[in-house]
Amino acid sequence: QVQLQESGPGLVKPSQTLSLTCTVSGGSITTNLYYWTWIRQPPGEGLEFVGHITHSGNTYYSPSVNSRTSISRDTSKNQFSLQLTSVSPEDTAVYYCAMMVVTVEAVYLEVWGQGTLVTVSS
Repeated sequence: QVQLQESGPGLVKPSQTLSLTCTVSGGSITTNLYYWTWIRQPPGEGLEFVGHITHSGNTYYSPSVNSRTSISRDTSKNQFSLQLTSVSPEDTAVYYCAMMVVTVEAVYLEVWGQGTLVTVSS
């Protein structure tokens, strides 16, 4: 059974870089059909897709954060990471990592981490 766990600082100062890591257990991040995804939810708002990295290492980012976002992976540690630069208080959110299954028939988020709150404040 695949499990995901986010880790990283809970407080980031404005203009600095937000860095989070998702550790995957029970499955490999190089397994075909899986896209490793970051999603966030600002306080009082809905879920927002941030980006993903595929099983082969290709990345895709939401246009709303594309210029500030980088998702990478460490296959030796079975981890993938999010970096968001030049953060502002608007980036305050609960950040989730998730496993997205992509098949011809369907695309869906099958496994979620518990989420971690990141607050951007001086």
